[in-house]
This record gives sequence, structure tokens and C-alpha cells, in this order.
Amino acid sequence: MISSLAGVVQHVGLNSAVIEVGGFGMLVQATPQTLSGLHVGQDATLYTTMVVREESMTLFAFADTGAREVFETLQSVSGIGPRIALAVLAVLTPEEVRVAIAQGDAKTLTKVPGIGTKGAQRMVLELAGKLVPTGEATDQPTAPADESSWKAPVLDALTGLGWNEKDATRAMEAFETDNPELVATGTMPQILRAILADLGRRPQRAGR
Repeated sequence: MISSLAGVVQHVGLNSAVIEVGGFGMLVQATPQTLSGLHVGQDATLYTTMVVREESMTLFAFADTGAREVFETLQSVSGIGPRIALAVLAVLTPEEVRVAIAQGDAKTLTKVPGIGTKGAQRMVLELAGKLVPTGEATDQPTAPADESSWKAPVLDALTGLGWNEKDATRAMEAFETDNPELVATGTMPQILRAILADLGRRPQRAGR
């Protein structure tokens, strides 16, 4: 089990990054929040978990152990795989997930694409007592997104989470029209979370 990586950032993509560790480039999948804190050429430490399937071994990385714990615990719920678990953490902070579970707030969980009312209720039931609030702040300060630069990474993140490009583009255009202030002042993760929340209120097409 690879539980952490510490090395130089070689590449930061839209859904993944490459960290050089001991001469090897380790590819990790991550949320926009985690990726926004990585910079090519700089040292980074990430906390990881590996998901093994018959045809693949995928390493998921997080900025802290709390996010990793939530990611791993979410997958203990029947019907929740790594794709949906990562989508949860793209829309909600780890603390927001903990609070929603503790308060039985299934409605907040349905903001995530791929999670309907029944799925959210099942999460609340199966995770009761497993995820409890820590009292930590839920907002992490990051730099505002450039008014145009957010579009490409958000589009790629949405398609990576299972939405087709046509629906993702339409959602981005509607968001830009309806939320000019957030477009101008929000960070890329904030914009992505807002668009995902809007998509989550529509008929769900994202897979696990």
C-alpha cells in the first residue's frame, strides 16, 4: 500500500498529476482542490490510497489525511465507487461531508452528480457514526480563477467525472450567464463545485 508520496511535481493536469519520487513519475488522480495546490517544479507531499481492479491499479491523492479518510470511507457504502467518491470531494469539502452525514442531511449529498435521493439516504444510514465532524474550517483560501482560464480545466473535470462534453459545455455557459460575480471572483474549485451542484439537480448521467 502506497500511503503517501513526497517529491517534485512534474506535471499538473486537469484531473491528475505526476510526482517524481526516487526517479519514478507517479501518476495520481485528484480533485481540483488538491491539484490547485500543486505547482510544477516544486516539492509536494500527498496522501494516497490505491484502488485495485482486475484491469487497473489507480492511485488517488489528497492534500491531507482527512480527505483521504473520507474518500476511503465513502466507498464502504454499497453502490459508491472511487469515481463517485472523488466527485463527492470535488463538490463538498471533507468537513461538509462529515457534517451532512452527522446531521442526516441527504439533500446536501444530492448536489453530487450520480447521487440521487435514495443513494444519499443510504449514505447517511450506512455512514452514521463512521464520519463525524471535526470542527475544522471548510473553506480553504485559494487564488481567484482567471475569468477565462477556468473554462478548459472545468470542462475536462466535468467530462472526467462522466458528463458528456455537450451537456458540460451547456452547463458552463448557463453558469457564466447566471453567475457573473462568481465567474469574476471565484476560484476554479469553487466554480467547478457550483457547476457540479447545478448538474446534480438535473437528470443524472454520470457513472461511477
